[in-house]
Amino acid sequence: MSADPLEIYLEERDLARTLREDVRNGLTATPKSLPPKWFYDARGSELFEEITRLPEYYPTRTERAILDRYADEIAVTTGAKTLIELGSGSSEKTRLLLDAFTRNGNLGTFVPLDVSTSALRQSTSDIAAAYPGLRVRGIVGDFTRHLDRLPTGGRRLVAFLGGTIGNLLPAERGEFLRAMHAALETDDWLLLGVDLVKEQERLVPAYDDAAGVTAEFNRNVLAVVNRELGADFDPSAFDHVAIWDPQREWIEMRLRARRAARIRIDELDLEVDFAAGEEMRTEVSAKFRPEGIAAELSDAGFRVRSRWTDEQNLFALLLAQVV
Repeated sequence: MSADPLEIYLEERDLARTLREDVRNGLTATPKSLPPKWFYDARGSELFEEITRLPEYYPTRTERAILDRYADEIAVTTGAKTLIELGSGSSEKTRLLLDAFTRNGNLGTFVPLDVSTSALRQSTSDIAAAYPGLRVRGIVGDFTRHLDRLPTGGRRLVAFLGGTIGNLLPAERGEFLRAMHAALETDDWLLLGVDLVKEQERLVPAYDDAAGVTAEFNRNVLAVVNRELGADFDPSAFDHVAIWDPQREWIEMRLRARRAARIRIDELDLEVDFAAGEEMRTEVSAKFRPEGIAAELSDAGFRVRSRWTDEQNLFALLLAQVV
């Protein structure tokens, strides 16, 4: 292995260019929007870790419990030689899979993919130290753009956990799943974590907690735009809003302007007006029905082989094979 275990396909200048494009396009659209990926600077990542420990936020602990129960079965069924994790972050839950493969398989390589070079460098170092017999090769990239850079050869299992697929709009999900299928080969596997449709009374508090952590996380995107693009948003002038859309079956997070404001964004030479009460969408988090996500996977060329859920049917893991 080379001295640097990272392959970098996404440079800081790429992120800066994409941020500029996203902010210009989103703030000049009607209605306004910003993509959720810009929540996750260092402060945003800290806030999200705090969110995952909140009593209202069930997805992380529920998915972890399902993985803990079925990781051995996943390792035995797939017989994977390479484990790839998309949007890996700290790879905390993935250790359950790595432990299962250590007990039950002959896994040789772990490949986490994430947009953050610093986070990936830390996680690859930690994983390599914890699993000395494992080859760890990180990819700095965007899972919507760099699936063609995934390593080839041997039976592969791609893990896409956390319900992150729900942040993609339906057309984007279809495009992602087709690209995922194109990057894999027959007998490769996809392990997908999805949050399930449930009563609104359980869903909304998960995105609007009593302690206000999610509100701070939501407003953090304004701090990112201020810092990176020289904008003059006052985050305290925007209220956090979380709404369940029963037709689309997704949660929308929004920021609502408390008063009329004109925002200057120096790096874009742009001024944007907000009316009092105007809302800007910052995240969509789709919830799924088992038959619906199975159909989406089938349309993209996958077949669901196993599905596991918790006793309350809050969250599900689907193991799908390329056919």
